[in-house]
Amino acid sequence: METFAQIVASRTDDDKPGLLFEDRQWTWAEVVGEGAARAAALRAAVPAPEGRQVHVGVLLENVPDYVFWIAAASLADAVVVGLNASRSGPEIAQDARHADVDVVVTEARLRHLASDLAGVPVLDVDDDAYGEWLAPYRDAPVPGTAALPGPDHLAMLLFSSGSTGAPKAVVVGQGRLGRLTQAIVGRVRMRRDSVTYLCMPLFHGNAVMMNLAPAMATGATVTMTRKFSASAFADDIHRHGATYVNYVGRALSYVLTRPEDPRDRTSTLELAFGTEASEADVARFTERFGCEVMEGYGLSEGVFRINRTPDTPVGSLGLPAGGVDVRVLDEDTGEECPRARFDAQGRLVDGAAVGQMVAVGMAGAFEGYYKNPGAMADRVRGDDFWSGDLAYRDEAGFFYFAGRSSDWLRVDSENFSAAPVERVVQRLPWIAAAPVYAVPDPRTGDNVMVAVDLEPGATFDPAAFGEHLAAQPDFGAKWWPTYVRVVDTMPLTGSGKIDKAPLRRAAWNTTDPVWVRVGRTAEFQLLDDAGRDAIEKEFVEQGRQALLPAR
Repeated sequence: METFAQIVASRTDDDKPGLLFEDRQWTWAEVVGEGAARAAALRAAVPAPEGRQVHVGVLLENVPDYVFWIAAASLADAVVVGLNASRSGPEIAQDARHADVDVVVTEARLRHLASDLAGVPVLDVDDDAYGEWLAPYRDAPVPGTAALPGPDHLAMLLFSSGSTGAPKAVVVGQGRLGRLTQAIVGRVRMRRDSVTYLCMPLFHGNAVMMNLAPAMATGATVTMTRKFSASAFADDIHRHGATYVNYVGRALSYVLTRPEDPRDRTSTLELAFGTEASEADVARFTERFGCEVMEGYGLSEGVFRINRTPDTPVGSLGLPAGGVDVRVLDEDTGEECPRARFDAQGRLVDGAAVGQMVAVGMAGAFEGYYKNPGAMADRVRGDDFWSGDLAYRDEAGFFYFAGRSSDWLRVDSENFSAAPVERVVQRLPWIAAAPVYAVPDPRTGDNVMVAVDLEPGATFDPAAFGEHLAAQPDFGAKWWPTYVRVVDTMPLTGSGKIDKAPLRRAAWNTTDPVWVRVGRTAEFQLLDDAGRDAIEKEFVEQGRQALLPAR
């Protein structure tokens, strides 16, 4: 099928259970029928603005109406704009204005977040008036193939996670979503008898592209939960007989913190497909649930993917899918970086091997950011697509993730990325997560700071922390954290990824405990107000007070 709209329409007469949510169930035919009703109501109430499609802002958690509106938009040749409910009301209003949202669909528990959307009609799915609005269109027919949008029409605008900057509205066309869906069906071995567990937020591309769309294409059954819950995960898998789950960020890690269910070892789960899980968590999840965990690298922007192969080394992303020419280029010169060399301890010998992943000749495959030429310029340079992500390649051509382009640190004139530092810190069994980021040095360049999220019941041991780093043969001398922040709650983006932006902004000025390294030793001491005053005094003395974080 050429478009996502055709995939939706293909389920018109399918009486197999398609969507399960809490104690309710819809066949695929009923899902499409609900979409057709909303499509007809939308066409009657919101005429298409001149020169573009209607943009429907969806401000919902994972509830059935979200699925119905995804179907409805394709049947009505409209565009779903996923609005991130974890953002503030003013931020959501800004996103909606930027994306030219014509109408917003929300629910009672999120209605307050739509209060800043002046002049934009708001539909509340929990309001009786919503049902009355839909009632005249309950028997609306599904449009025929000729009336469906073509491959060059927009299907969705999905905001990037914002883990390294302001979210950008990624254009997702009907054709790209249709082609990607068919590719993912094969990649994750989706079958008609598959049962997917959809717990990642639908406003993010991962949930739509890696779960809902391929399930719809094959007629698999989707079991959906309002929000991801580590405590409910195993019970939901066993209760529904789920065979497949998609994930992003630290989801697997959160699940593994929960007590093991006796049923886990014989679960129905066959495959967990996602990105950014640690090697240790992949191994533990595989053993606990008796399933395969498949890691892959991809972007909301599309263009290229990197998948693991049977001979992929430990710690590597794998190789580009589909024969796409992906290279690691120096961000300043545009020249290809040398292949990575490793010492006897497996440490990267030369930081010059780290550069940005670039899909050569693939700029035309990038559909763009909506109304954001500045962000477009960062990604498209001539015929090439620059991903914004750092990596290095070994002699065999395998790629290794090295962080975001904003994750470069420069300490004592040495450039390095955050990812390898994070990997070393996270070897401590009592540390669940350890994002590393740059904070300003009072004299020049950066200092290294790490925020540590502890395993349940653990306490931060500064002596053990320093001893661990000193004992690691692959830990660089410049990598030592100057500051260690022990967080109570790790800031996350709406898609569950660690959000470094607020960590960078606060730096060492936080109510969380912050430990500071003593000179060039392995010792750390607790930072107090007098210590903060001394830091600020040094910045002032060096004329770098403009770089100080707010206090």
